[in-house]
Amino acid sequence: MIECFKTGPEGTVQIPSPVPGCWISVVAPDQQERTWLQEEVGIVPGFVRSAFDEEESSHTDFDDETRQALIIIDCPAIEDDQESDDPSAVQYETQPLSVLFIPDRDIIVTVSLRRNETIEMFASGRMRNVNTNQRARLLLRMLLHISQRYLQCLRNIERQFNRNEKLLRETLQDEELVKMLGFQKSLVYFSTSLKADEATLLRIKTRHIIRLYEEDEDLLDDVFIEIRQAIEMTSIYTNILESTMDTFGTIINNNVNQVMRTLTVVTLVFSIPTIVFSFYGMNVPELPLDEMWFGPIAVAFLLVFVALYMLRRKRII
Repeated sequence: MIECFKTGPEGTVQIPSPVPGCWISVVAPDQQERTWLQEEVGIVPGFVRSAFDEEESSHTDFDDETRQALIIIDCPAIEDDQESDDPSAVQYETQPLSVLFIPDRDIIVTVSLRRNETIEMFASGRMRNVNTNQRARLLLRMLLHISQRYLQCLRNIERQFNRNEKLLRETLQDEELVKMLGFQKSLVYFSTSLKADEATLLRIKTRHIIRLYEEDEDLLDDVFIEIRQAIEMTSIYTNILESTMDTFGTIINNNVNQVMRTLTVVTLVFSIPTIVFSFYGMNVPELPLDEMWFGPIAVAFLLVFVALYMLRRKRII
């Protein structure tokens, strides 16, 4: 789907076709729309290929001949239920958002291969003071919203983690452990993507890929602060999750050891009567109390009592 937006005296409105100073939003494009971007808008073919690659990592690129710039940023997204480890928990992944600057036509283009909350926020008009004529500022405001979106997702992961930890303390069920693994996978995605996004922001600031004004520099610093805060939160939550998983792993191993020790003690104690009755059953002469029917039972009970006393004294039971 292709939509065009232009900021005028009445605000930012949707327009039928591209004009100078507009923003072109491309979401979930097909092959025909890919051809349109390349032939009608004039985007460099290599940039189009990168923008349509779902596995493309966050980076920047610049074409000296056309002076077009490509900036790819990883954005947080909710993982599909089919790919999620546990559909009952909200798990996250990251997806690329491509931003292209076309200076000869004074146009900015965003390409998202799937639904993107940031694009929806700007396209729906819920984001105030959007100006498509200020291409660099529009990019930076999108980056700021993306970084804030990371923080929201991290807080949601923390809430789910705390709720799931309480259930895990009570039940130690496999389902709760699977949810923990899902949270851990989400944090790994975030950690990798946030570090790549930070490197991309640094290249934007130092290599002058796009022209930044003084107000834009301040906004870029705000984006850096949010991204670094998200990186720090991801690192903290990852450490907490790993230590929690290690603790529960130790608890589970300890419970298994307790069960095995109990079974070993029961097996040992019940083997004593079997041994005693086996001796008396072989007609061995001159065994104690072999003339009385309750003799073997008394010997067995006595030996069981002695065994239990010794195990108790050694604090095995």
